[in-house]
Amino acid sequence: MPDQSPSPRREASAARPFTPVIVGGDIGAYSLARAFHEAYGRRSVVISRAAGWHVADSAFITNVPCADPFDPAALAPVLAEVASSHPEGALLLLGSADATVKAIIRVRDELAALGDRWIAPYVDMDTFRAGTEKQNFSALCEELGVDHPLTRVVDLAEEVDPALEVPFTYPVIAKPAEVSEWKDVDFPGKQKVHTVESPQELVALLQRIRAAGYRSSIIVQDRIPGDDQEMRILTCYCDENSVVRFASFGRTLLEEHTPGAIGNPAAILTDHDPRAVEQAQRLITALGWTGYANFDLKHDRRDGATKFFELNPRLGRSNYYVTAGGNNPVEWYVRDLLEHSLPSEGPGSGVGEDGILQQQQEALYTVVPVALVKKYTTQPDAKEQLRRALRAGGARNPLIYPAVERHPKRLAYTAAALLNYVRKFRRYYRPERVS
Repeated sequence: MPDQSPSPRREASAARPFTPVIVGGDIGAYSLARAFHEAYGRRSVVISRAAGWHVADSAFITNVPCADPFDPAALAPVLAEVASSHPEGALLLLGSADATVKAIIRVRDELAALGDRWIAPYVDMDTFRAGTEKQNFSALCEELGVDHPLTRVVDLAEEVDPALEVPFTYPVIAKPAEVSEWKDVDFPGKQKVHTVESPQELVALLQRIRAAGYRSSIIVQDRIPGDDQEMRILTCYCDENSVVRFASFGRTLLEEHTPGAIGNPAAILTDHDPRAVEQAQRLITALGWTGYANFDLKHDRRDGATKFFELNPRLGRSNYYVTAGGNNPVEWYVRDLLEHSLPSEGPGSGVGEDGILQQQQEALYTVVPVALVKKYTTQPDAKEQLRRALRAGGARNPLIYPAVERHPKRLAYTAAALLNYVRKFRRYYRPERVS
């Protein structure tokens, strides 16, 4: 796969010495570590339950094991060990998943286990829940007039009503409101997101989920028509006053479709949508959000609106699409929290009509072979946009870093992963045919 990988910019910033510490071992954690290496030549500490292939044998990652990185009691002593082994400079603590961000907040606020050297750039737990728990997010969108799908919240603390009705037509989407609790339950046919075809199927699914021990809410939503090409992504950096300084919008071309990973973007084109950014600012202001907010959206061809699904409290799993567009996202952390040098005027200042930096080059982020992206991109405007991006700079895959990553085992795993995607898409993906 062609990849225009930049050489790392050693000490590109005048920031005081720091070490990135990332909790999580997935591709999102690796992408964050790569972003720090590209921008500053920094080696990251990645804390994970096991040294998965995404982070193992990397030239710029020190992997530290933790029995349960989602458990604050298990995470806190590991962080103390990291601080002892890195006695100089700031320690910038980031999570690569909602559950690890939640654990970091609890270590910081409930256990008070972080010293002065640690910087954990996340909101407090009340704000976290207000923004990330899907029933709260849907209610906030309704209150603020932000475009979002019609929603019914079903509380599984109570028995399921056999006569349950929803105010929209089938098929519908059913997904957990509390993702961290969802990870702890198992039942036949469990998926990250369920598509439900009838009222009877919905009641049966809810009863099965409750019998498995899940007692939080399930979000039932109107299913917006269209395949992966209608999905969108928006990443915003917000300052201490909840003002958006930077926004990166993307148009998804492909998502993953294996049951455990369904919904994760696999290929994204950088794009622009000022209306989505304006609506995101409304949400961020109302929440008092700071740091990164990552939104999942979908374009609804029925009314032309791009509708907000959820807020992720971190740089997303596919955060490298932002870097592909020419804006390394970790630089905003460094400028704000270590250098205290955010712009005071112009793009990035948050002041006036042009105060949000939204400029980015047209680029393709992908973790799958480009041939797959071309095969499943069928909308004429998306196909033309894809052609332009490939002509301009090729594809950017966070796992392909030839200037730095040369370990034979990593290269073999990466090649195997690309080939495996062909098999998985052939098995799991049946896209809608849209005229």
